[in-house]
Amino acid sequence: MSGPRLLEDNTTSVELYRTVLASLHDSGTPFVIGGTYALEHLAGVTRRTKDLDLFILEEDWPAIQRALGASGVEAHMEFPHWLAKAIRGSDLVDLIFAGGNGLVRVDMEWISHGTPGVVLGFPVHICPPEEMIWSKSFVMERERFDGADVLHIIRRSGRDLDWQRLRRRFGENGNVLLAHLLLFLFAYPDARDLVPEWLLDDLWSRRSIPPDVPDRVCRGTLLSRAQYLVDVHGWGYGDARLAPIGHMTEEQVAAWTAEVEPAMFPSPA
Repeated sequence: MSGPRLLEDNTTSVELYRTVLASLHDSGTPFVIGGTYALEHLAGVTRRTKDLDLFILEEDWPAIQRALGASGVEAHMEFPHWLAKAIRGSDLVDLIFAGGNGLVRVDMEWISHGTPGVVLGFPVHICPPEEMIWSKSFVMERERFDGADVLHIIRRSGRDLDWQRLRRRFGENGNVLLAHLLLFLFAYPDARDLVPEWLLDDLWSRRSIPPDVPDRVCRGTLLSRAQYLVDVHGWGYGDARLAPIGHMTEEQVAAWTAEVEPAMFPSPA
């Protein structure tokens, strides 16, 4: 699999990607390929790309940073709760170990269920479709909505999906999966048989709010880092990214939303 064309066929980007892949491969660090490379493989959707997404285990980050440093690649933690970056000039590789909402986390199942492939001449594993759906299902920003990617993955890979594992991934957030499946049935009425009836029945029967969700908590912050800030800062709602529902600290939430808050709450003139 050669993968998507790099934006403007950037040679320096290819060099960085190959250096990062070689460093992780030589150090024996487990990872899977995500982003547009995985989307082409899992959904048949080809896009130009200007970066490379690798899903890693959080505990491997120190070893990865050392390995990349030995290869002359700067690497730093961009957001401590989910994302690191490898950088050379204007080129970069995203090293992802969780979702931006702190809910989705990379574990060994991502690695063990990855699909073998070849990217830029290196033997790799592609992100499993179940985990790709899980991670993309929570991306509902105003400027980016990954729902179409979710639907395309189901349309292309639905017959081979481990629906039981996918259901388990969502846990008490099954309403999010249900929403995407209903959109799938709307978009592809000819492919209804791809979605198991038992799964729709199970999700519908559990559609009520879990009893342990506190009153006045907005779970929209698990879907967008920006669009529900007004609920938290202006309307008196609690932030579901924080305990007892979420896994992020107040410091992590503040760092994650610092770039978007000025746009949501501009200073008075």
